[in-house]
Amino acid sequence: MTTYIVRRLLLMIPTLIGITFLVFMLIALSPGGIGAGLRVQGGGQMEATSVAIQQAYLNDRYGLDDPPVVQYVRWLGRVSPVKFGERDQVNLAGELVRAPKEPGEPLLWRWFAEELSPDRSLPEFSFPEGATAEERASIYQRLANTYARSRGRVIAGEARLKQALGVYAGEVGLEGAMTSRGEPRTEVFAGHEPLTTARSWPAVREAGEALVADYHAAVRDRAALLAAFRAKPFREAGVAVVPGVVSLSKPDLGVSFSRTRPVWDLIMEALPVTLMLNLIAFAIIYAVAVPTGILAAVRRGSFLDVGLGALYVALWSFPIPLAGILAIGYLANDQYLGWFPESGISASGAERMAFLPSMGGGGFERGWLLDRAWHICLPVFCLVYGGFAVLSKQTRAAMLDNFNQDYVRTAKAKGVAPKDVTFRHVFRNSLLPVITMFVSVFPAMLSGSVVIESIFTVNGMGRLALEAINLRDRELILATTLMIATVNIVALLLADVLYALADPRISYE
Repeated sequence: MTTYIVRRLLLMIPTLIGITFLVFMLIALSPGGIGAGLRVQGGGQMEATSVAIQQAYLNDRYGLDDPPVVQYVRWLGRVSPVKFGERDQVNLAGELVRAPKEPGEPLLWRWFAEELSPDRSLPEFSFPEGATAEERASIYQRLANTYARSRGRVIAGEARLKQALGVYAGEVGLEGAMTSRGEPRTEVFAGHEPLTTARSWPAVREAGEALVADYHAAVRDRAALLAAFRAKPFREAGVAVVPGVVSLSKPDLGVSFSRTRPVWDLIMEALPVTLMLNLIAFAIIYAVAVPTGILAAVRRGSFLDVGLGALYVALWSFPIPLAGILAIGYLANDQYLGWFPESGISASGAERMAFLPSMGGGGFERGWLLDRAWHICLPVFCLVYGGFAVLSKQTRAAMLDNFNQDYVRTAKAKGVAPKDVTFRHVFRNSLLPVITMFVSVFPAMLSGSVVIESIFTVNGMGRLALEAINLRDRELILATTLMIATVNIVALLLADVLYALADPRISYE
């Protein structure tokens, strides 16, 4: 069994890589690509320089200017506990700070310069002796802002050059030089000898020379920032295994761009809510469905068996979105019954309530616990009612199958009490389908119910994942995918272990 578990755990790594790579490439192949939901559009009150600085930040933070495969490998390196290269640092806010990324070569620089040889040597740098952590952070941030402005000028200059190239290509009749999105095809322009007599050439040359100059300035500012980074303004993350080459550190799920907050913090806020709802719901489902499934199998063909089956199938057939809307419209609406709140999982100011109900000066005070139970009644009901049918029918079918086995007839012939036959023999040997259903609920517990959380305005994992998809928040989508995929694989492994514990005939040796 130990060898089997170790082998399965090792196989988890390529499985997770395959799942996350598939999701990553689906995002990359979607309209607009990976950065469609992240890129800031110009216009309005935002100046072009601000847009360029924002674009520079996105390129450095998310690598949007790299091919999708390179971006995925970089993301994989961040979430892996094994890190290669220079160790990250942790700033005073607890966020990871990485070595600054070098800007890419300017577009068509050979048209405007003989060679591209900026000075990449790092200047001598050291923080003032006795500088506090805040002072060191302030100095580093000032250098980081300077480099961000330089990168912004490079991106803005590249945009001006692309616009000038579009005019130039139209004038000289350079076919296929621009894409449908207005991007120049580098391979077409690289094989073209510039026509310096064209009216639009001076604008191209001016934009290109300015871009090369801005690139040299950005390389210089990046060298200054890198020198400050290597002077270690902050504490280093993780533990070095081979200094400067390999280190161990906790996985970094990144920062959600749509909320500008660490993905881990967002998940830790939403996950307890989803776990609470689903744990309560699954406990109710099992407490009702398994005993009624046993009862239906024992009294096969009776009115109870047929009635319960018909009731559960009818509940299973009723759409959850419709049930949620009707519950809000009638049970929560003050114009009708108004028994329950319409949304949320607690009342405003619930954190100031006493934990348990009590009698105060103003009368009965329900307290935090009762208030929470009151708010989650409708969401839990919508989670529960459709789950009775499947589990009850699975339990009933497994019980009936075992009731027809020879060992049951032998036990009855020996005079074993009917209760012992049902529970000690038949039910124990009917646990495999129940285990299969049990381990399949774990992914749902983490991913949440998107429909129910949206209807009742519950800030859980389902609503968080839906928002990430709508906003194309790459970091949040990938983190959620990784977490759910991991739990799925672990649940399958747990099922195999429970099978062996429930049935001694099953062996993985």
